[in-house]
Formats: sequence, structure tokens, C-alpha cells
Amino acid sequence: MSQSQAQIMRDYLLGLQQRITWAIAEIDGKAFQSDGWQKAPGEPLQGQGVTQILEGGNVFERAGCGFSHVSGASLPPSATQHRPELAGAPFEAMGVSLVFHPRNPYVPTVHMNVRMISATPVGGGEPVAWFGGGMDLTPYYGFEEDAVHFHRTCRDALAPFGADKYPRFKAWCDDYFFLKHRNEQRGIGGVFFDDFSELGFEGGSAMTRAVGDAFLHAYLPIVERRKGLDYGERERQFQLYRRGRYVEFNLVWDRGTHFGLQSGGRTESILLSMPPLVRWSYQEQPIPGSPEARLYSDFLPRRDWV
Repeated sequence: MSQSQAQIMRDYLLGLQQRITWAIAEIDGKAFQSDGWQKAPGEPLQGQGVTQILEGGNVFERAGCGFSHVSGASLPPSATQHRPELAGAPFEAMGVSLVFHPRNPYVPTVHMNVRMISATPVGGGEPVAWFGGGMDLTPYYGFEEDAVHFHRTCRDALAPFGADKYPRFKAWCDDYFFLKHRNEQRGIGGVFFDDFSELGFEGGSAMTRAVGDAFLHAYLPIVERRKGLDYGERERQFQLYRRGRYVEFNLVWDRGTHFGLQSGGRTESILLSMPPLVRWSYQEQPIPGSPEARLYSDFLPRRDWV
């Protein structure tokens, strides 16, 4: 990867972060706080980033969108499990990652990430670059039209890069965002890809940008439809309970979280995905036939939404 290629990707990611936070702030009525950071000399990870965070908003209880561009002397284990030949290789990584936790339980939580990593093999050789990312939706109360819209937008974004990409990345997303310890999907999925280099640098970067550009089209119409719906304490308590699944996945299974923590990343920015309030209860079961039960029976099981 050349210096100019890295700069083009960096400029795109910073612009994407700004476009998304502007759009979310306009819907919410509250601005994001911008927190620029720089790793101190001598730390294992070098680089900088910008964390944008909105807390206590009108629509979003917590919305975090972070950009980071870092380099390190040795790829952490979470990044080399599929590339053992790069163990110990110096690397460069950049990306935008976001998680938005809405206030209204009828608005789903959403996650999106687009990233690029490059590494130089130990002992010399040509640098290797690969891409990852995707987006996924985690509703508390399911609406079929929302699920169909989200998945269709993902499918259309990937269509120019091959008819195989959406079904393949949709299945990959279902496999990845799965809580193995509960035998349960985190949400209704979306698309996910990682360690992707088969289209070369230009093709991989174009596909990654297409996913990033599709995010607002996929999510904002859902927010607009649901943010004004009335809800009560029952819905709020179920939302807080289901947020517990989000925390469990991110801390136990998520490779991105593990990569950031293992490589010496900035903890506050890595954990911006955490919801502000959450609860757990022992063996809680929804009432049969209730809207809460429908989440488990009609939405969490894997489905072909398009």
C-alpha cells in the first residue's frame, strides 16, 4: 500500500465520520462532542484519532462514532488468526466504527464499521493490505419492513462487486454476531466481511467505501419511522435487558474490541460501543405471544430478509 493510497483512505474515513455525525445530530437536536487524541511517545501503539460522542440526546441515549489511524510493531493475535504468516509483523490500521443506542425501545441499536489494515511480513516482502467491515441491526421490538429495508440497502450497496457478495457477507454476519454462550443471534444481522483482499486494493477499498456510504440510507429511515412511537416502563425494561446481550457479545466475542485492547489502543474510544444503562436478570422469559416473545421467535432466528 502506497502513501497516497493510505491518505486517500484516511481522507475518506474522516469525511464519512463527519457526514454520519452531522446527520445523526440533525435528527437528535444535540451536537456530538469531538475528542481528538494522540498516542503518547513510547506506547506500543502509535497514531491518532477522533472520537465523536453524543450522550443524553433526545433520540439517542448514547451515540459514539470513532475514527482511528494507528501503527504498531507487531500485529496482535486477534488480527493474525487467519493470517499466521503475519504474526509479529509491523502494521498500520485505520477505520471508522460506530454504535448508536437509541432512547426509544422501538428504534433499533445499530453498529457499523469500515476498516483497512496493512502489514509488512517479518523478514521483508511486499506489504499486504486487507479490508473489513459491515453493518448490523439489533432491534428490541421487531418490524419486518425495517428488517427488509436494512437488508435490501446492504444488498444494493454490494451488488456492483458481484452477486455473491451480499448472500456471502449476510451469512458471515449471522455467523459472526452470534452469542455462542447463549446459542442466540445478537440481532437481525446485516453484512460483515473481514480479512478481505480478493478484489485487490482498488476493488477492496471501493467495496468498503460503498458499505460506509450505504449506512445512512440503511438506518435513518428506520429512525424516522420509530422515534416518535409511544412506549412505557415495560418496553424500557426489556430494552435494558436486551442491551445486556450487546455488552456480552462485545466483551466476550468481538474481534475488533479484542484487537483494540490487545494492541494497546485507547480504551475510552474502544468501549464507546457500551450502552449507558443496561440490566441483567436471572432466567427472564418473555410472556408467550407478547411482542417481546416475537423478537425471539420471528426476528432473532436467521432469515432471508430479501
